[in-house]
Amino acid sequence: MAQSNAAQAVQNIFRTPELKDKILFTLLCLLVYRIGAHVTAPGVDSGALLDFFQNQGAGGLLGLYDLFTGGGLSRATVFALGIMPYISASIFAQIAAAVLPQLEKMNKDEEGRKKINQYTRYATVVLAWVQAWGFALFTQGIPGVVGEPGYAFQVQMAFFLTAGAVFVMWLGEQITERGLGNGASLLIFFSIVEGIWGGIFQTFRFLSTGAIGPLSLIALVVIMVAVVAGVVAVTMAVRKVPIQIPQRTMARGRMREASRSFIPLRINSAGVMPIVFAQSVLVVPAALAQFFGGARIQEFADMFNPGNTMYFVLSAVLIMFFTYFYTSIIFNPVDLAENLKKQGGFIPGVKPGSKTAEYIDDVVSKVTLPGALFLTAIALLPMWLTTLINVPAAAQFGGTSLLIVVGVALDTLQQMQQHLLLRKYDGFMKKGRIKFRGRQPTGGF
Repeated sequence: MAQSNAAQAVQNIFRTPELKDKILFTLLCLLVYRIGAHVTAPGVDSGALLDFFQNQGAGGLLGLYDLFTGGGLSRATVFALGIMPYISASIFAQIAAAVLPQLEKMNKDEEGRKKINQYTRYATVVLAWVQAWGFALFTQGIPGVVGEPGYAFQVQMAFFLTAGAVFVMWLGEQITERGLGNGASLLIFFSIVEGIWGGIFQTFRFLSTGAIGPLSLIALVVIMVAVVAGVVAVTMAVRKVPIQIPQRTMARGRMREASRSFIPLRINSAGVMPIVFAQSVLVVPAALAQFFGGARIQEFADMFNPGNTMYFVLSAVLIMFFTYFYTSIIFNPVDLAENLKKQGGFIPGVKPGSKTAEYIDDVVSKVTLPGALFLTAIALLPMWLTTLINVPAAAQFGGTSLLIVVGVALDTLQQMQQHLLLRKYDGFMKKGRIKFRGRQPTGGF
């Protein structure tokens, strides 16, 4: 029965011309992206760089970045930066809009949002150039990776990687406008999925050589299923705040009945961004030790290496902090209360206006706590797996990657379902027009 329902759903998708065109266009853009993610930038020995990543275990923010680019960073491809400069610029724009009143005012109208998007593109180019130049310096410091190091190589690498990042940004915008789903999220989604397949093959190789035992593999599969179930539950979990809209007098003296609805407050509104912010902070001690050197600085940086107690404690504290911080940026209870007041709606038992904003803010603070605890467990899961069950490829199945994959998949499926429902609704309206042909319907449309 379930298989027949799934087959029927797939048939309905390809029977809808608009939805089929969107899916095919999205797949074409993703194919172009994945092809470019395997084209190595000139002047770099990608094999030597990949060996460095595998042997040295480049982790922290660098490993997370490489995960988001589908291994493009460790192979030094022209798409090594991926969509991350654009996402970073978008995050900066969100924070600036929440802090600066001028940007907040611009963000409330269509023309202002277009200007902010244009500023975001400019910021993407600048960030991509800085990151590309830093990556060029990083590769030059690894023996045997760069054939002819120097200023010319740095300019060349910065040019190719910046051009690749701008093209990926354009590709993501095209998917968002003409395809299905959020372009930036889908690019990261397919990059992570490619890495997961590599992790599966690597795990089976370790199993065949005896590096890991069958019990460890079974434990890994059980934990992965539990994590996916938890991610789905937390991603879809909401706290429903009931609201009521009183009856109003409409056209021709008719009264609209009072309606009851609810405000869905998500438990995990921040998504995966707190983990990214926390990794950005944790990589600072290692960066300071690399640039300034010194025994004391190196000793201090070693305290924050993955696996140490200080690393676990600081990771948990930073993820909890950034979960609340980012939620406060993207969710404004004052605006929500004002919009509810303009519509004449109210929360039963709560006065409209400032009291409603305080009530919503209190509810958001309470429901964010379990979401923050879940994100903390998800972020630390790969290191726990590596330590407890000795699975070298456990990082490929980490909670961060599963959180992104499941979240993007659910969002894309929801958009497909909305297209199908809209298509059915259009067909119903067409039948209605045929039925009422020759006389005016009494509904006042």
